[in-house]
Amino acid sequence: MDTFGKIFKMTTYGKSHGPETGVRIEGCPAGLEIYLDEIQSELEKRRPGQSLVSSPRKEKDEVEILKGIINGKTTGELIELRILNKDVDLSGYRNLEYKPRPAAADFTWYKKYGYWYAFDRTGGRETASRVMAGAVAKKLLKKYNIDILAYSIEINGIRSRKSYYKDFDLIKLEEYKKTINSNSVRCIDMDVAKEMEEAIIKTKEEGDSVGGIVEVIALGVPVGVGEPNYNKLSADLYYGLGSIPAVAGIHIGLFDRVRKFGSEINDEFYIKDGEVKTKTNYSGGILGGISDGMPIVVNIGFKPTPSITKRQRTVNLKEMKETTIEIKGRHDPCIVPRAVPVVEAMTALVLADQMLLGGYIPRKTP
Repeated sequence: MDTFGKIFKMTTYGKSHGPETGVRIEGCPAGLEIYLDEIQSELEKRRPGQSLVSSPRKEKDEVEILKGIINGKTTGELIELRILNKDVDLSGYRNLEYKPRPAAADFTWYKKYGYWYAFDRTGGRETASRVMAGAVAKKLLKKYNIDILAYSIEINGIRSRKSYYKDFDLIKLEEYKKTINSNSVRCIDMDVAKEMEEAIIKTKEEGDSVGGIVEVIALGVPVGVGEPNYNKLSADLYYGLGSIPAVAGIHIGLFDRVRKFGSEINDEFYIKDGEVKTKTNYSGGILGGISDGMPIVVNIGFKPTPSITKRQRTVNLKEMKETTIEIKGRHDPCIVPRAVPVVEAMTALVLADQMLLGGYIPRKTP
């Protein structure tokens, strides 16, 4: 089991090829209205087997509420949610024993724990637990007028023409959500989405994989969330988002500002309706580790999936000889589309924890 969070805590359990995958949530205030179909809706966004651009593994991912939510309301006690794994198949991994996949966690996991099947805990299946917990966190934040939206902005070098810093209109948020949910790559730009999908399918047919970038925006976060040093909001976002499998890099705000002069990218202040705003938001809504009231903007890069069907060189750790492998299991040719709801979930978990920690959300208990 692994735990994330200081007050709003998430503990995930289960294995990719075990009987179940679940999560225990501590610190959620009592009386939050949340229903099973709201959690299920979030799970549907990352469920495998829905299109040609995802893993063919067929899982219904039907969530069960085991405790902590009664008649659609949280009790203030520990919440436990789980899904059953019904399409388990280890046959594609049998020929990989003691032969670590390049760029995967097999080698380090084996050397550290002496256990071979690293993918049972470090693989993408674990993220279903995060999405379940994230659904609760998102509903809690929504109560305080905080909304979170993530989408693919780049896959295989094909970049969306829309992103927060390019041709983005916050007024169209609900329209954007519908667009993202209507295409298999979860892109905000429908024309580019088709190109991305075609690129993934072509790569899959060639036995290879591709990576990309997910952008997430958090709207409505008040000024002052986060601490100035070791509990910085930015640091917790790096920590939480960086724990997602296959993450290769994280950047808050406009990345190009590292190449510009301060006079070009400093966010100048002004007053609107009695509130302090910034004319630009190149800092991504965080100054000195503390939210400044502007939208929080983060880009998360994902590497190509390590499991590809092309022949690769590796070693046999049992015999200590060089060898080759050909991977036959069920894998995503691009993890980016299914990572989108996971990014939303982890962003929500960080913000819920920070809001409780800073007193922006009262810690109500029975």
